[in-house]
Amino acid sequence: MTFKPAKILAGVSLAALMLTACATREVDFQGEGEGFVGPGAPVQAVLETPSVGTAGQDAADDPAVWASAAPVMVMGQATQGFVAGTDKKSGLYIYGFDGRILQFLPEGLLNNVDLIEGLNIDGRPQLVLGASDRTPGKTGISLYLFDPAGTGQNAVRPWGAIATDVIEPYGFCFARRGAEIHAVLVGHEGELRQFVLSVDAAGQPVSREVRRAEIGTISEGCAADEATNALYINEENVGLWRYGLDPASGAARTLVQPIAKDVLVADAEGLTTLTDGDKRYLIASSQGDSTFPVWRIDGAAPQYKGRFKIVDGVVDGVTGTDGLAAASGAVGPFPEGLVVIQDDVNDVGTQNFKYVDWRDIRRALGL
Repeated sequence: MTFKPAKILAGVSLAALMLTACATREVDFQGEGEGFVGPGAPVQAVLETPSVGTAGQDAADDPAVWASAAPVMVMGQATQGFVAGTDKKSGLYIYGFDGRILQFLPEGLLNNVDLIEGLNIDGRPQLVLGASDRTPGKTGISLYLFDPAGTGQNAVRPWGAIATDVIEPYGFCFARRGAEIHAVLVGHEGELRQFVLSVDAAGQPVSREVRRAEIGTISEGCAADEATNALYINEENVGLWRYGLDPASGAARTLVQPIAKDVLVADAEGLTTLTDGDKRYLIASSQGDSTFPVWRIDGAAPQYKGRFKIVDGVVDGVTGTDGLAAASGAVGPFPEGLVVIQDDVNDVGTQNFKYVDWRDIRRALGL
């Protein structure tokens, strides 16, 4: 997910795990093989992060992006915001907009991460980060805080958790409904849980479950669009669903895009939204052919606008991606928006995250 002040730009995203029962089997790179890249408008990434610390494994998973109008301090470093990225074997990275590691939190088996503004603690506005957590003994949603007004060694810090009955938390995204902050958890077996998050008098997190539904089979990526009351979820081997963001809508949904060659290929993984002027877009990760389909979503129904792929350039291209996130407007050195994408097969070292200038994607697709 992505967040800029006064805008929720979700994102969130996603990972391929082990094979499960036949009904929920995850199909990696369906019909082509690892590293296959399907047709799409070519775009180059402009920089990349270092490899995550867990070498030789499927580890880097999902990013989130936050941009600040004024510089903030992270571990003694001034930055205009940051990118959070999970290593699902060991914890959470915080990166600068130049790709450097600013902080690492050894928090365990975190899968998807997202962030949102809108909560005050002791009268101070806080940025809240949440991550689906598969660590034995603490499965649920792990929560973190960042104080934008903090100084010195100011850092992202653990805040608490949202407990859940989901055995393997998988996808996660924040959403806003009016004044409420909602946390949406997607389980590996297709469970959907939605919570309202608030703060008690002691400054501790309080959650209230407001929806539970069953998606059907293995699912992960989710992203919200408050303006159209929409919650988008990728059911990895079925397609892209649009639910109501209002929890009262229950399990009602519409299939936006079924799994289909050269559009959205299993595994369908990450999802993020991006606002560009008066237009809003949804970007998905078509992991099976390493491409990224885009829909315009500010109208009555989503409109498919084409696909792009990340090819070799200053840094290597992207193959087999899991998660992605986007932020619009001025994002550090990116004047009109940034898209961050996990790269499964990196040219040097293990998995990492690529930074892509939104202007390059917009130009490639003629948006």
